[in-house]
Amino acid sequence: MLRWALIFFILALVAALFGFGGIAGAAAGIAKILFFIFLVLLVVSAIVHVAKGGSPV
Repeated sequence: MLRWALIFFILALVAALFGFGGIAGAAAGIAKILFFIFLVLLVVSAIVHVAKGGSPV
């Protein structure tokens, strides 16, 4: 999921460079949403791993 967030971020940068403001804004919004979903899933995964008796590192 982090890969998709980076892809949409790069797409937003390229679109902004060429002057496509609407596409750049939409791609940046999607990248932001995917990044925050990735962070939430990372934290949930870490909590579940520690709860099952795994090492926190």
